Amino acid sequence: MNPIRRRVTAVATAAALAASTAALLAPLRVAQAQTPYPNKPITMLVGAAPGGTTDIAARMLAEPLGKALGQTVVVDNRSGASGALAAVATRRAEPDGYTILMQYSGYHVITPHLQKAAWELKDLRPVANVLTAPQLIVVREGVPAKTVAELVAHAKKNPGKLTFASSGNGSLQHVTGVMLEQQAGIELVHVPYKGTGPALQDLLGGQVDLTFGTPPPFMPFIASGKLRAVAVTGKERLSSLPDVPTASQAGLPHLDAGSWFAVFAPAKTPQAVVDKLTAEIQKILATPEFRKKAAELGATADYMDPRQLQAHADAEFERWGKVIKAAKIQAD
Repeated sequence: MNPIRRRVTAVATAAALAASTAALLAPLRVAQAQTPYPNKPITMLVGAAPGGTTDIAARMLAEPLGKALGQTVVVDNRSGASGALAAVATRRAEPDGYTILMQYSGYHVITPHLQKAAWELKDLRPVANVLTAPQLIVVREGVPAKTVAELVAHAKKNPGKLTFASSGNGSLQHVTGVMLEQQAGIELVHVPYKGTGPALQDLLGGQVDLTFGTPPPFMPFIASGKLRAVAVTGKERLSSLPDVPTASQAGLPHLDAGSWFAVFAPAKTPQAVVDKLTAEIQKILATPEFRKKAAELGATADYMDPRQLQAHADAEFERWGKVIKAAKIQAD
């Protein structure tokens, strides 16, 4: 056969095979495109170690969300870099709804100010707020202080000796500790950890003296007497801790530092996927079971839709940015 004709025949054969393969695969692609979301397990990343409120919020939501969606929701802790590891992993994930992030407000509105090269708010798409909670000022059993006034007096008698734990440099707990120092005129030593869980363990073990954080991980130990809450950094007392005053009632009127825990997805996640997720989360948060469990932990089931969450996050980003600048807090 003529070489030219042989090449033409080969090209034609290859083209025919390609067309045939495409025709065979087309129905499969259509079927895949039409398969309703979700059709496989979902990974929920958490930027903190197990034991903290972010982790608790994720696990509280994962089981009922998995049941509602008909797929398993797997919680994957990616602690480190003040939440940046999990945020960056979410940003880089395929925007298909199978990787989502349970985000802690301190990481969301503080970390980007300190680690500007890591990620930005625009990298994550808001899905729904899940929990809102004030912070507690908590001291270990051996610290001789039952009130904020006693804590401040003890710190002034021992300048630079009392240590406070946080979930990382630049975290909300760190910033709250700095605010306490400024407003009370005391000097504390900051000890950063990779999450509330490890900080809590050292607080219980006596390696640090006090910490700040949302109530859920502390409540069992407050009940047992191993830890003592001296103030709530919100505007109201907690129904679960009615005898603990607000910071304002305790003489620190400007120490207002609440937290929220929300679900985000990669920026380009389709609207239909976001709509599905936020609708199911809203239903879960409205159930008496979820609301009761949140209340018992000192938190509130507080749903915000994507638009509300975006507006809230933007406002909080601006508010805490001013605090960070005024306190001259820098990343490690």
